[in-house]
Amino acid sequence: MELEEIDLNLLVVFRQLLAERRVSKVAENLGLSQPAVSNALARLRRLLGDELFTRTPQGMAPTPYAEQLAQPLTQALGLIHGALNQKSGFDPATARRAFTVGMSDIGEIWFLPRLVDALVRAAPGVSVSTVRNASVNLKDEMEAAKVDLAIGLLPQLRAGFFQRRVLLTRYVCLMRRGHPLDKPGLTLQEFCAAEHVVVVAQGTGHGRVDEALQRGGVQRRVRLTVPHFTAVGHILQTTALLATVPEPLAQRIAGPFGLAYVPPPVELPAVSINLFWHARVHQDPANVWLRQLILALFAG
Repeated sequence: MELEEIDLNLLVVFRQLLAERRVSKVAENLGLSQPAVSNALARLRRLLGDELFTRTPQGMAPTPYAEQLAQPLTQALGLIHGALNQKSGFDPATARRAFTVGMSDIGEIWFLPRLVDALVRAAPGVSVSTVRNASVNLKDEMEAAKVDLAIGLLPQLRAGFFQRRVLLTRYVCLMRRGHPLDKPGLTLQEFCAAEHVVVVAQGTGHGRVDEALQRGGVQRRVRLTVPHFTAVGHILQTTALLATVPEPLAQRIAGPFGLAYVPPPVELPAVSINLFWHARVHQDPANVWLRQLILALFAG
């Protein structure tokens, strides 16, 4: 098939169907009628010789061929969009723009105070909304331009995404100040004998800590398991529990909650916290500006 044989608008409809899975929603997003979207899908089916999407109770499900096309076509459309808009520029002092950034609760605690302060000074018309990396299908949301950037330990974002390291950090053992183990030289025996609160943060990659401990034969006495890091400070403040957490979180909450932290008695993998963006916004001036701001504030 040659490029002149296909209408680029059909690929735009294809990309929207991948993201929304419903003809009515695609029609709303693109300002078209539902018959127009259905007609575009029919034309694309004839051109490509595949059903592309089939109706299910959950919406329009892509066929294996559609899934095969998804990444390269989305990336290509993103590059075209960026090339056509690279001259438009972005003036943060006058721009009115809302960004959506995916991050974990640790990210909100660590990044947002400084980021918001910088935005107030440099871009008074710019606002930011966050979504939890684990609460949405981040890959699909970023492909559909519903999420502009993501920050975190996100091994699921690979093909079709760019990334830059924001910081490289380590894990530490966090506890209340004055805890019997609040001392230099925490031993493995003391670590294993203590009771722990464990955070199972789905979709963040922090499960590598538990995997590393298991591989090393380290057995913790788990008293409490929680699905996020936000409550850790409150829990440790009034208990004798330990938590193994990324050091930036410990640095941020140790003072307000009266906590202390020490190196763990076992070697744990370093944490690479990266900034991710989709290829479709790689050259978007507004996205470029926000990426550069984040890297300037936090990348060492």
